[in-house]
Amino acid sequence: MEYISTRGSAPALDFAGATLAGLASDGGLYLPREWPRFTEAEIAAMAGLPYAELAARIMLPFVEGSLTHERLLELTRAAYGRFSHRAVTPLKQLDEQNWLLELFHGPTLAFKDVALQLLGLLFEEFLGRSEQNLTIVGATSGDTGSAAIDAVAGRAKIDIFMLHPKGRVSDVQRRQMTTVLAPNVHNVAIEGTFDDAQAMVKRMFNDPGMTGRFNIGAVNSINWARLMAQVVYYFAAGLQLGAPHRPVAFSVPTGNFGDVFAGYVAAKMGLPIARLIVATNVNDILHRALSTGDYSAGEVTPTAAPSMDIQVSSNFERLLFDVGGRDGKALAAQMGTFEASKAMQLTNAQREGAAQLFSSARADANDMSRAIRWGWEEAGELLDPHTAIGLHAARTSGIAREIPVVTLATAHPAKFRDAVERATGQRPPLPSRVGDLFEREERCAELPCDYGAIADYVAAHAVPRAG
Repeated sequence: MEYISTRGSAPALDFAGATLAGLASDGGLYLPREWPRFTEAEIAAMAGLPYAELAARIMLPFVEGSLTHERLLELTRAAYGRFSHRAVTPLKQLDEQNWLLELFHGPTLAFKDVALQLLGLLFEEFLGRSEQNLTIVGATSGDTGSAAIDAVAGRAKIDIFMLHPKGRVSDVQRRQMTTVLAPNVHNVAIEGTFDDAQAMVKRMFNDPGMTGRFNIGAVNSINWARLMAQVVYYFAAGLQLGAPHRPVAFSVPTGNFGDVFAGYVAAKMGLPIARLIVATNVNDILHRALSTGDYSAGEVTPTAAPSMDIQVSSNFERLLFDVGGRDGKALAAQMGTFEASKAMQLTNAQREGAAQLFSSARADANDMSRAIRWGWEEAGELLDPHTAIGLHAARTSGIAREIPVVTLATAHPAKFRDAVERATGQRPPLPSRVGDLFEREERCAELPCDYGAIADYVAAHAVPRAG
């Protein structure tokens, strides 16, 4: 399988190369040159497979040339053996139409674990074939950071630098990052927003002064391997609800567009998805883009759902490329306009292509709280704020009642105890495996929102490239 850049001028890479590179050299994002597709019979034959075996079956076409099926299966079994639920991503029924896909049974209690536990193993696998070290630089609005750190802490040939916006993540999210004291882990709190942190990470990937000295890699959802792993749980849920003979809709709480784009990939691979609902909070750039074609960034508004407090959704570029005719040169010009002005209009082809599968919804603080209360009072489930926004979108979607609607439960409610308690009066306890989190020592650098300061910090602590 070959991987090409959304902006058209970076060299094509194999899966191993795209995984280690993260961002393409032309500033674009890697995608498979073509989408593999399963037949109905092939999808039907996947029913009942253990999650690790299903994952290897789904991902095999994407890793062709870099991993054998046997080695991939060894890696998926290792990755998902650490999850606290045997089903890995169990499905729960809320009412006649609505279902909850629990993605928080990994070590850091968030959906990011499903992909990042595997990505850490993939990094180790591919680095073991070379003499190089990898310097991972990432930005997090909360959950990516802790999941990525857990996945690579203590691993050979890897240093990780994780930027988060100071004071804009929950106390549990922060401590899950800053209490990991492995020598290859470097947490950085910046005076700014997640969008500021993400912009610095992208700038570092395009800074010859850094890329010439260090092998810079990505764990954010700009890394294709992360998205690839997230495709699997759409198939897992769909199969349980009758696929390939019955269509299913999904409601996805979305900030950076990676999780819902994985659903788009599942549909391209043959899974019968009736609708993908993009659920946003008041930072609603994606809702505006999909409903009116206006992709314009505003000021970030801090909310009780910090992982959605984003105004620049990196993975949206992948969708615009794929539905807009895969014209890298045109997309590079379009994204250049956006990066200069923070505003652009989607083309007719992009709007019409997205509308075939996507709809969107916006939830404010009251909508979110009502959904948390509904989950507790009507279904006996405590929901974190992000999941509640997804459920609000699902319950107001107007999808025909014979089509099941699956809301992705992206984080354990204990990661957002204050918001859950305000809405329900219930304060969710931390699971026993992280119960001593607030007794652990923290370690974190605090830096200004300045690219030079960030680059200097990374350069002072990272291992330069070999040779």
